[in-house]
Amino acid sequence: MATSRTTDINRDLADKLVNEARNDPKFIYAGKFVGIVNGRVVVVADDWDELARRLRAIEPDPAKTFGVEIGRDYDVVEKIWTHF
Repeated sequence: MATSRTTDINRDLADKLVNEARNDPKFIYAGKFVGIVNGRVVVVADDWDELARRLRAIEPDPAKTFGVEIGRDYDVVEKIWTHF
């Protein structure tokens, strides 16, 4: 099981990458999906499905992994509407 320290390290790197992409639209990971394990970028993919598949092959425990879409504005709140 992943520790909160590992989760924090992964999240910190993800935040750094997202912020760097905000400041530089030509950032190497802009528009990509990035997989992080133990504070290191281990996967760069074109979509969430590819990212998940490749991350699982590297680290089978999802609690130790982190995925982020570089270029997405994570400060925006998205509302999902549904009718029942």
